[in-house]
Amino acid sequence: MKVLKFGGSSVGSVESILSVKRIVESQAEPVIIVVSALGGITDKLLRTSQLALNGDVTYLTSYAEIAQRHHSMIDAVIPTGSDRDDLIRVIDSLLEELRSIFQGVYLIRDLSTKTQAAIVSYGERLSSHIVATLIAGAQRFDSREFIKTEIKGGRSRLASEITNKLVRQTWKALPKVSIVPGFISTDAESGEVTNLGRGGSDYTASIIAAALDANSLEIWTDVDGFMTADPRVISTAYVIPELSYIEAMELCNFGAKVVYPPTIYPVCIKNIPILIKNTFNPDAPGTIIKKDVVIDSRSIKGISSIKGTTLITVSGLSMVGVIGVNRRIFSVLAENGISVFMVSQASSENSTSIGVRDEDAEEACHVLNEEFAKEIETGAMFRMQAEGGLATVAVVGENMKHTPGIAGKLFGTLGRSGISVIACAQGASETNISFVVDSKYLRKTLNVIHDAFFLSEYQVLNLFLCGVGTVGRSLIEQIASQQEKLKQEHGLKLNVVGLSSSRKAVFSREGIDLSQWRTLLDAAPESNTNHLRDEVIGMNIFNSVFVDCTASPEVAGLYKEFLEHNINVVAANKLAASSDYENYHELKTIAQRRGVKFLFETNVGAGLPIIRTINDLIHSGDKILRIEAVLSGTLNYIFNKISADVPFSQTVRMAKAEGYSEPDPRIDLSGTDVIRKLVILAREAGYRVEQSDVHAHLFIPQQFFEGDVDAFWHNLPSLDADFESRRSHIEAEGKRWRFVAKFENGEASVSLEEIPQSHPFYRLEGSNNIVMLTTERYREFPMLIQGYGAGASVTAAGVFADIMSIANI
Repeated sequence: MKVLKFGGSSVGSVESILSVKRIVESQAEPVIIVVSALGGITDKLLRTSQLALNGDVTYLTSYAEIAQRHHSMIDAVIPTGSDRDDLIRVIDSLLEELRSIFQGVYLIRDLSTKTQAAIVSYGERLSSHIVATLIAGAQRFDSREFIKTEIKGGRSRLASEITNKLVRQTWKALPKVSIVPGFISTDAESGEVTNLGRGGSDYTASIIAAALDANSLEIWTDVDGFMTADPRVISTAYVIPELSYIEAMELCNFGAKVVYPPTIYPVCIKNIPILIKNTFNPDAPGTIIKKDVVIDSRSIKGISSIKGTTLITVSGLSMVGVIGVNRRIFSVLAENGISVFMVSQASSENSTSIGVRDEDAEEACHVLNEEFAKEIETGAMFRMQAEGGLATVAVVGENMKHTPGIAGKLFGTLGRSGISVIACAQGASETNISFVVDSKYLRKTLNVIHDAFFLSEYQVLNLFLCGVGTVGRSLIEQIASQQEKLKQEHGLKLNVVGLSSSRKAVFSREGIDLSQWRTLLDAAPESNTNHLRDEVIGMNIFNSVFVDCTASPEVAGLYKEFLEHNINVVAANKLAASSDYENYHELKTIAQRRGVKFLFETNVGAGLPIIRTINDLIHSGDKILRIEAVLSGTLNYIFNKISADVPFSQTVRMAKAEGYSEPDPRIDLSGTDVIRKLVILAREAGYRVEQSDVHAHLFIPQQFFEGDVDAFWHNLPSLDADFESRRSHIEAEGKRWRFVAKFENGEASVSLEEIPQSHPFYRLEGSNNIVMLTTERYREFPMLIQGYGAGASVTAAGVFADIMSIANI
């Protein structure tokens, strides 16, 4: 035989209760069915009793709703006939008893624990009669006759010995289907109605299964089984096929509400498996809980959490080496019915931190201050310190004991995500690592752990994309085209959770559909830099990357706050890396300290791996001695196009038309962009350089940079004759112009130079860039890096490469 328990959601609607009927009637072997009250009824009974206690006459309306709920269920699922008539008489009789109790509470304004227990028992008593009538051939048994409790520590506890004896006597002969109301019990001495606590129907089923040596215990609920984490928080959570009894107990004790924690012990000692099944999806395999489970490659099985945690610290110098302090702590808390679910003690013994629920915190502090009043008065101990607004997280898995480094990986992962651990605890069994965090970081904590320990099907990288100009649009297209491939081949999910332009921004924790990004952004509310900052930081999302595809100084000014909140930054915007050295150094330092990335490869050479190469050389012990580079795709284009037939002014217009130059080409012609790039390279090579340290040799008179851009275009042809004269002269000498950036011996400069045919820069085509690095290792034959140095697609590809490096792909 086996025992099946159906919870409130399973008997809470017409659809679900008919599913219960189908499931039960399909069983081949004898079954005992334990049922909860109709979904929501227990809470309704408690609320109604409080209304009556407070003298609120609306308790009658609430009671009428309870009665109507049961009559409506009967009308929907029980066909007309004598069985229905008998059922209605029983239900009406029970409801009249309940009404009388409510009326008594209302009249005398008193609600004792005994009366409260009697009131809540009606939920299961009513539902079990309905289910017993619904299922063909079912026989109902009253659990008050065989589930017995006794008072221990001021609370009703199961009287195991007499209960097991009475259960075996009750089922000397097994009907095909037995129906039992869960949760309710009676005191072994007085016979008064008691209960096994909220969730106690699970416990009722477990007690019966263990007493009768059932083949299995099935808990039918509204989920497919134990999940790796709360699916309402982690969308990638999935059903755990198997759990050991210990793993299930640990998860239940720390917030997993699939099974009432005391349920596991009775069947565990009898080695009876527990199967968690979904009433609404009966074909799903569910989760099986048993002694011996298949060894899983994953070190942890699941993550559970408890919100509303308060950490109370008991501390004082007199605690060191004194025997019995902890006994006093836990004894006084137990005497007052306060449950402690986590303990963390310093090895010096001068402090012990205990985790309790928020609602118990004030009382816990009070009784502990009273217990240690003498020590507090003499200064040997301090008054209790309570810190609320916390959450407790438990990482569970028996495989942890076989896997070195789990704790290190766990706390390292949390640290890199900017999550501070306030207290932690781990038993010698190594099946549970518990820790306390600020509750505002709970969602982020669960997500980052789930992702880090490969509980998620995919590694997730959450992206905030800022800027939808040519580079930003190209990046969106590249991400959209690669998303599915990255998921399938590399197990990486790129989730764009934020998208902003200069005027608008859209955010979605679940991810933005990139095929609809223009429409979504157009429909988004107005935004500014402050709004952007608040949303990115406020989402507090794990594994996040802010991607800046703008040239905005305001956006670059946000990097520091993002890095301080453990948000990675990838920048095509070169303003931050080329800003004052102190700001550059601070950003790099914060990123290193917080364990996040500040990447800006595309600041120099678009998609060329220039900065990464310099970093690799430096990190491997080399030293950069000299940097020579052509870093402006715009200027290289201009000086490759200039000829006897194409004057200088026309090449500048061509560069603008082709999209190489800025709208105001004087920005390119001034060499400012090249100066910024040279400063960045010198800094990455290990030198302290400011933009003002770079000697700029202009090849256009200063007056051309004054006034408006229209005047510039008007006057530009006046330079053509001089440029052609000089160009024809160097052409005759077999040379070409290149705008070269140099750094050597602490000296930095940018200038237009005449390059001979023997020089690597001579044959640089189109808008390409080239960098020549002379190092201690590459002294005789310098290293050359050459390729496309401009263009939206190659720049976007470089940004994409930086994003991939954060994902370690």
